[in-house]
Amino acid sequence: MTPPQQHDGTGRPGSVLAFAQRALRKPGLVGAVAPSSPALAREMAAVVPTTGSPVVVELGPGTGALSGAIARRLPTGGRHVAIELDGGMVEYLRSAVPWLEVIQGDAANLGELLADAGIESVDAVVSGLPWSIFPGRLQKDILEQVGRVLAPGGAFTTFAYVHALGMTGARLFRRRLDIAFDEVVTSRTVWRNLPPARSYVCRRPTTR
Repeated sequence: MTPPQQHDGTGRPGSVLAFAQRALRKPGLVGAVAPSSPALAREMAAVVPTTGSPVVVELGPGTGALSGAIARRLPTGGRHVAIELDGGMVEYLRSAVPWLEVIQGDAANLGELLADAGIESVDAVVSGLPWSIFPGRLQKDILEQVGRVLAPGGAFTTFAYVHALGMTGARLFRRRLDIAFDEVVTSRTVWRNLPPARSYVCRRPTTR
């Protein structure tokens, strides 16, 4: 699947405006100051299989900054589903990124949302959620849901801003990753992002 050329999901004026409006409207749900950069998007999309008919789920797509990078790797016949809680962003995505399958709902109910869409398991989960501002219980609930839907050999990836790594929420989340997965690989810092960030690639969930 290749996204249309007129939308690259990496910060065109419309997406930046939509992002800013969402951040102002619901600051407690937006943990970023700008959409993810192309460099970070490519780093995270590396877990997307390029052969077969994989199912990829994106959590918290926001304005679609990661969606374009995922779609460019996804082979023909693959399925790309995005879970977005904010109704305004759902409307924006369905208009600006029409090739993306958007489901409105809470990632804490991921298994149920995917079952309703006829999906039993997924090959990759790519998350843009603001983990560091989530309470510990919500972090745990979402990670458990991710672990249950990942197919054997599947991968979960997300990111953290370097400046926030010392925050209580970020430290708690990193520990939860080690509990939830047998393998957690941390990338080098992606400096070409605002703010600079690191990604985590997690495999072999301990909870099914």
